Amino acid sequence: MVSNTIFWFLALTSLFLSLSLSFSDAQMVPAIFVFGDSLVDVGNNNYLPLSVAKADFPHNGVDFPTKKPTGRFTNGKNAADFLAEKVGLPSSPPYLSLKSNKNKAPLFLTGVSFASGGAGIFNGSDQTLHQSIPLPTQVEYYANVYKALVQQLGTSSAQQRLAKSLFAIVIGSNDIFDYSGKSDLQKKNTPQQYVNLMATSLKGQLKKLYNYGARKFVFPGLGPIGCTPLQRVKDQTEECSKELSNWAAMYNEALKSMLPALQGELKGISYSYFDTYNVMLNIINSPASYGIKEVKSACCGLGKLKAKIPCVPVSTYCPNRSDHIFWDFVHPTQAVTRIFVDTIFDGPSQYTFPMNVRHLVSV
Repeated sequence: MVSNTIFWFLALTSLFLSLSLSFSDAQMVPAIFVFGDSLVDVGNNNYLPLSVAKADFPHNGVDFPTKKPTGRFTNGKNAADFLAEKVGLPSSPPYLSLKSNKNKAPLFLTGVSFASGGAGIFNGSDQTLHQSIPLPTQVEYYANVYKALVQQLGTSSAQQRLAKSLFAIVIGSNDIFDYSGKSDLQKKNTPQQYVNLMATSLKGQLKKLYNYGARKFVFPGLGPIGCTPLQRVKDQTEECSKELSNWAAMYNEALKSMLPALQGELKGISYSYFDTYNVMLNIINSPASYGIKEVKSACCGLGKLKAKIPCVPVSTYCPNRSDHIFWDFVHPTQAVTRIFVDTIFDGPSQYTFPMNVRHLVSV
């Protein structure tokens, strides 16, 4: 009887260990922490009562597994979801959905998303109206998560876990939009001065994340935001706004200069920068090679280029979302987002440097 008990105990232990190992093989990193704007918001803005920057209504989510709107500003999954899938993790939940839980620490173990539609690097005017969570506040929220993990795991274990985790930073477009629409900002700073301030401010927030255990960063640069339907519809010829795209490119250069400098200042950090700008231009200029047909018009909306009225329940949407670059007048479709994440994860040094994300998780 005793020998049978020992046999079953050993068998179950072996099974448990094998399951644990197989799980850890699939899970390439312990957690993903996401900071940013509507490109990676997975529902935080749903919890902001005063915010008008929401996507918790149809037709958003029409291609999501549940076929329901979730607060993601797209027809299905966004970049945060695809990145999590790549490393074998569930999508990081929105921080505000967990805030009221008394025992939050176990919920933080595989990561959290702080991203918020409308957010910028700066505390913009939307913050005054409480319509989004700007990056400085997102970083403050992460500090609370760090403290909860330290309390649960102990300082050493928490820091070891965080050092192996990914920190995705997807932000900056709203700061450029803000600058383009405000004469007072343009009077205070030239475009170059402004994007330099963006990079410097971001650097300060990254140092705070570093002090709370962050070591591996993923930085998608800004795309050619002047080519969104929102900007094209303002031009009679439906051409891209060169000014906005140029400002985005200027910021990308400031970011690419800042990151090696930061790496020199902070011991042990690694990062992957993704050239969103040129990959997006490739898709716009050679759409057929990516399975895309429509590069100018939004899929969901009303009016010229479906960009006069945004994607709201009374809007119409295209039957084949996978052949459009843009879901609404600003945000990409799930299909294009998947191209981005596939490229940043396994892409060549031409678009992902100094390493792709697969290499980043292994260092």
